[in-house]
Amino acid sequence: MNMKIDRRQLMALGSFGLGALSLPAAAAISNAKGFTHGVASGEPSSDSVLLWTRFVGGNDAKLTVEIADNSNFTGAKVAGEVIAAARRDHIAKITVQGLGANKWYFYRFIAADGTISSIGRTRTLPDSDIGKFSIGVFGCSNLPFGYFNAYAHAAQRGDLDLIIHTGDYLYEYAVGTYPSAKAALEGRHIDPAHEMVQLADYRLRYAAYRSDPDLQRIHQVYPMIAMWDDHEFANDAYIGGAENHSPKSEGDWEARKRIAEQVYREWMPVSDKLYGSPRWSEYQIGDLATLIMTESRITGRDKPANLAAVVAGQGDITAALQTFRDTEWQDPARSMLGAEQERWFADAMRRSKAAGTKWQVWGQQCVMGELRLPQAAKNWVSDDAPAIAKARVGVGALAAEIGLPLNFDAWDGYPQARSRLLAAAQTADADLIVLSGDSHNGWAFDLANDNAQAGVEFGGHSVTSPGFEAYTVGVDPVTVAKEVVATNDQLHWADTGNRGYMTVALTPEKAVSTWHFLDTIRQKSTALKSEESQTVLRGANRLLA
Repeated sequence: MNMKIDRRQLMALGSFGLGALSLPAAAAISNAKGFTHGVASGEPSSDSVLLWTRFVGGNDAKLTVEIADNSNFTGAKVAGEVIAAARRDHIAKITVQGLGANKWYFYRFIAADGTISSIGRTRTLPDSDIGKFSIGVFGCSNLPFGYFNAYAHAAQRGDLDLIIHTGDYLYEYAVGTYPSAKAALEGRHIDPAHEMVQLADYRLRYAAYRSDPDLQRIHQVYPMIAMWDDHEFANDAYIGGAENHSPKSEGDWEARKRIAEQVYREWMPVSDKLYGSPRWSEYQIGDLATLIMTESRITGRDKPANLAAVVAGQGDITAALQTFRDTEWQDPARSMLGAEQERWFADAMRRSKAAGTKWQVWGQQCVMGELRLPQAAKNWVSDDAPAIAKARVGVGALAAEIGLPLNFDAWDGYPQARSRLLAAAQTADADLIVLSGDSHNGWAFDLANDNAQAGVEFGGHSVTSPGFEAYTVGVDPVTVAKEVVATNDQLHWADTGNRGYMTVALTPEKAVSTWHFLDTIRQKSTALKSEESQTVLRGANRLLA
């Protein structure tokens, strides 16, 4: 039986997020002792959940884990013991087994000296019929751009069952790069000041981000299922490199990938999978949904195409783009997931549908729907904009005229791979919902393949990272969104000017996605500016008009 959690019990876990207007500097993080970064939970099943904390002692430290069905820990049970190992940056993780299905739990870690961590709240997944399940979806959280008000707002709700993070949980750039020193919000400090490349860099950057009180709070009150995108490694990462990685100055890409994945697995409430083992997974939410999580960056993604390289040195730019459109862009060998993961995805779709599961929910990183740049975009760039911005818009508009997309680092850059995955969902007769991030804007797509409906996509906007509005200064975001929707047949709705998060409420009959737009990220506030909802009925595979 599902235990109801009311606001009083939620507040019993403690309250933070309204203070702490700045983050500790590197010295403060490095010198901190005891439980330094709160608690977290993740990867729930119907009878287990992974619990996380960080405890800095003299060296390795043994922690006892307690779990209970109430915040007072009446009748609490010892769930096990775990070592916060110095070699793992003092991280401690344990997967607690033998729990009841569809239940909320409270947990805490206790050190040998009697020190007690903050109390965490988590839950298991249902294992049978269920009438409703609500998921919060977050992505693209660049700390210096603003406050994590989206996390704070969601943590106060008390009506969500699970959090999904679609990636870009943090950013690798040096201070002053993205955002620029001018755009960075005072008091939102990150460490190290240089780009994270080495093991110590990645660890210190996670420590800085995880010192944010609102990020700590969302981890404290909800279990999270997370997958990285590119910035947990480097910008526009792929299997063999990244746009923001220079082998000459930053070393071997394979070494950097291993370091980045190691630290991600240390600092996030995720399993410690060995390098080379499958990074993808699925979660069964009773008979209501199968959540399928894929990895689309470092396992099988081919290098993204670059239009600037395509047209460089070409006398006839249109002819060069047409040749690219008809050859490289449509190459069926190009992949986002790799052949093994594509086969697994198709099998997961078939298994879910054969078991009678009502929804097949695909959590992944990048926008899947087709997006071309409106011709009106040529008028959105100001006269004093940098020449490179004008050139990109010009090439993008020309590309759109001949049927090429806006972003080749999304699924639009891999159209044959996208078609294979959507065809797998169609073959399984799936009720497909795709959840995506990366773009910093909100999208609702009808996904079609081979002239037939394949599912819908709910694209989540960013927690803080800027979207279209950063490049169309002076143009009303409503106008931008209207033009983008009018240009793209599959696009049902768009928002190109707000930050926040998305929730998806699943029932046996329908799925409703709601985009929550925060009033501001430049000040501490949980006030909402507005909300927008889109609905798909089970069996329709298209959004309601």
